[in-house]
Amino acid sequence: MKKTVFFVLMGAALMFTSCKSSQSAYRQAYEKAKAQETYTQTEANAPVQTTAASETRPVTPVTDNTPVRQEAVVDFNGEVKSYSVVCGSFSVQTNAEDLCQKLKADGYKAGIVKNVDRNMYRVYIGTYNTKAEAVTARDAFKAANPDRQDFQESWILLKK
Repeated sequence: MKKTVFFVLMGAALMFTSCKSSQSAYRQAYEKAKAQETYTQTEANAPVQTTAASETRPVTPVTDNTPVRQEAVVDFNGEVKSYSVVCGSFSVQTNAEDLCQKLKADGYKAGIVKNVDRNMYRVYIGTYNTKAEAVTARDAFKAANPDRQDFQESWILLKK
């Protein structure tokens, strides 16, 4: 009888002590969110400095520093050039086909290639001979879709 009561009391003590750690985790998350909220509010209230533009120059993209991913891919249509702008990667072919159809309906020359090593289907919006063309197309695509976070992560594929 005494052993049973002892084990029940030990179990209850363990339950109460385990709750404290989760409460402190919640407190830390709350304090972090509060600090971030305070930072955002002070950033919004900061005065904005404006300067007059003396001259305007066209912005040219820096293509030499733009990263590319080089992958061995299988081209289903036989039309993929050296550089492609990839806006989606899927492990399920049906999902890739759905996005490809939506992009074609929006006027892009979209297509799908497969990376056999990773078993991933890459959806591209266009394929180009030069890196400069691909960078320009990627930047224009991002600018045309500012509300789509997944499109903001578009990248350039270099075909092996």
